[in-house]
Amino acid sequence: MPTDAVKAQVERVYREESRRILATLIRLLGDFDLAEEALHEAFFIAVERWQRDGVPDNPRTWLVSTGRFKAIDMLRRRARFNASKPMLIAQLEALEQADWSDEDVEDDRLRLIFTCCHPALAADAQVPLTLREVCDLTTEQIAHAFLSAPSAIAQRIVRAKAKIRDAKIPYQVPSLAELPERLDSVLRVIYLVFNEGYSASVGTELTREDLSRGAIRLGRLLAQLLPEPEVLGLLALMLLHEARRPARTSTSGELIVLDEQDRALWDADLIAEGCALVEAALGTRRFGPYCLQAAIAAVHAEAPSAEATDWPQIVGLYDVLLRAMPSPVIELNRAAALSKRDGPAAALVLVEAILQRGELLDYHLAHCAHAEFCRQLGRVDEARAAYERALQLTQQGAEQRFIERRLSELD
Repeated sequence: MPTDAVKAQVERVYREESRRILATLIRLLGDFDLAEEALHEAFFIAVERWQRDGVPDNPRTWLVSTGRFKAIDMLRRRARFNASKPMLIAQLEALEQADWSDEDVEDDRLRLIFTCCHPALAADAQVPLTLREVCDLTTEQIAHAFLSAPSAIAQRIVRAKAKIRDAKIPYQVPSLAELPERLDSVLRVIYLVFNEGYSASVGTELTREDLSRGAIRLGRLLAQLLPEPEVLGLLALMLLHEARRPARTSTSGELIVLDEQDRALWDADLIAEGCALVEAALGTRRFGPYCLQAAIAAVHAEAPSAEATDWPQIVGLYDVLLRAMPSPVIELNRAAALSKRDGPAAALVLVEAILQRGELLDYHLAHCAHAEFCRQLGRVDEARAAYERALQLTQQGAEQRFIERRLSELD
């Protein structure tokens, strides 16, 4: 196989499988940094070996085995120079004797999520660590999701890894008795991963299907393990949003807003599954924020057109959601719904109140909403200023082009 074709194949496997492989290596090695080093060594070797021997039938199994053997070699070298360290010898012996099968790999990412979300870790480190290790998001992408500085996120991740190592936090899914108290962080992680895939924070492409599909897969795994209402609600929410993916961009990759999407392109099977999950979750009467957000998404999904959307019901659901989970982002989303029910003037008052409180000043969608409501009211100068501020804040190519189109329309 030509070298370029092998490199392309290795890159494809890295995109699709590297996080599963890393999760298995972390379980086998018990060390994040050693596992990451072994992962990269395995992919480096793959470029040469697959060129010579061809791509194996099961690249993931090959890469796990190669990474494991590279880790053993690294530990042997360290043991020769550090023979006085019994922990190193014990780690090497355990790794040489460890058995694993490809079937184990399927659950390793779920095990890793619960490890990264262990209550012994600082709350503000659990989600960034999981996004970094399970989903391969960069610190910059995670910082964007948290509206935080990349340096602060990097420090949290380093401290969390050290805590897992020093406290010997187990790499396992907790017992059924422990699951509920560990669930909130895990759900938040999965949803942040999905959001990064559904609306990428940086890059030229609006979406990263590998991330959103991966989050849905994790949601399904979790729903099988613990079919609690909020787990079902989160899975429903992701499915209902994912159903709209085909209509969110044009053939040239340009952003299409919800009101202008071709609803014939929406995935009817995902909508049906998502709506059924919403109904089941709400039927328990033990629902929370994810179920309520999924209910809002279901109202959108069931509307045959933008004009036929039941905006009063959506505003009412946002009212309940705000009481359950006060948040300026939810206030912003409610303002968007209110603009459809009561007009842009009523919505503009709410958005300006959020910004005047000093909240969401670095959130580009807040400025986009401010600009849109000003535009609809004929306040062109204010709309232009708000769009320009939003353009400064976003690093996403499709969003930048959308805002630039809006600015040119004002001109």
